[in-house]
Amino acid sequence: MHVAVVGAGLTGCLLACYLARRGYEVTLYERRPDPRQGGAERGRSINLAISARGRDALRRIGLEEKVMAGALPMRGRMIHPVDGPLDFQSYSHDGTAAINSISRAALNDTLLDAAEAASGVKILFGHRLTGLDPETGELTFDTGTAKADVILGADGAASVVRGHIKLDEHVDLLDHGYKELTIPAVDGEFALDPGALHIWPRGDSMMIALPNPDRTFTCTLFWPKRAFAEVEPVVVEHFRAVYPDVIPLVPDLAEAYPRNPVGTLGTVRCTPWQRGGRVALIGDAAHAIVPFYGQGANCGFEDVVELDRCLEETGGDWARALPLLEERRRPNTDAIAAMALNNFVEMRDKVASPVFRAVRTLEHRLEDLLPGVYVSEYELVSFSTLPYARVRRRVRWQRRALAGAAALLLTGIAASLATARRRAR
Repeated sequence: MHVAVVGAGLTGCLLACYLARRGYEVTLYERRPDPRQGGAERGRSINLAISARGRDALRRIGLEEKVMAGALPMRGRMIHPVDGPLDFQSYSHDGTAAINSISRAALNDTLLDAAEAASGVKILFGHRLTGLDPETGELTFDTGTAKADVILGADGAASVVRGHIKLDEHVDLLDHGYKELTIPAVDGEFALDPGALHIWPRGDSMMIALPNPDRTFTCTLFWPKRAFAEVEPVVVEHFRAVYPDVIPLVPDLAEAYPRNPVGTLGTVRCTPWQRGGRVALIGDAAHAIVPFYGQGANCGFEDVVELDRCLEETGGDWARALPLLEERRRPNTDAIAAMALNNFVEMRDKVASPVFRAVRTLEHRLEDLLPGVYVSEYELVSFSTLPYARVRRRVRWQRRALAGAAALLLTGIAASLATARRRAR
């Protein structure tokens, strides 16, 4: 059986590896030239945070160790206020668990190498999809035509495959965009602590910075779209007022800011994800999310693992496996889409609040006192493979239980005070 995978990004390459392991003949089509060749096109990229779900998918095909060799662990958030001391906030209650910063381009190269080395996989670069017939499996590219028994669209949030499937599609774009800057190494060393994800929360906007193996940091500004143009004429003055500690870290700020493009952020929802058990969407093509939980790639990799599981359970019957994939994954992708949007508010605003810090301290204390019973949302999302929808249900249950316990405690205190007053009379 011949399977066509459109899109040789992260999910597409991993998918090709999994399908090859099952013995399928796979052709991986990519509109770009080979990104591993010097001078090839690279897309705008927010650094990735690979965590438990992504590592699990890589581990299953023996790629975890190779990928993680180029990753940098981040065990918490380092909050940069406008003035005052830095504030480190651990991700886990014991300070040991970490998400891992990795270059999207480096990870894509590793996965391309793995797909290329897999038996039965052929990669064709410079093939831009222009047409698709879901009934016959015929694909039309700007270079010619091809045919496949199954077609899987792994071509990202702006999926061309999605455009050729009759479905209901809804794209929610944020009023915020993003722009990248680079903090260079200083005398060959990191300019900031490489063991943290750095955040400059500023209410309706923020900046983050993730470390790279070459000792640089990739900074990403998440601002209201209108602000990018408004700030450009006075960018140095704006940073001096809003991000004062960044000024000495980005010596080419005045030149880099207008040169680097503004990217778009949004959530993609569509239904169905597949048509006729023959053409289907996977990863961002089916359910793109905003990047504020660091789960985009992790979620796409989980799709691949679940598809592999569905194929195993159905004996390779694609007509049953593809609808089953959507049935199982949609509640989870809907859940992480909502949590990612909520985490944007948390990162840009709440992390700087004393109330937020007190709540996180309480959560970590409860995790120490009730190991395995109380687990924070962040730890369940980033450091477990518990399905996202179950994470949401568990967190809601925990919060209701805590609220009930607090109410009982207050009732008990009130009763004790009332008894004490009666005795005092």
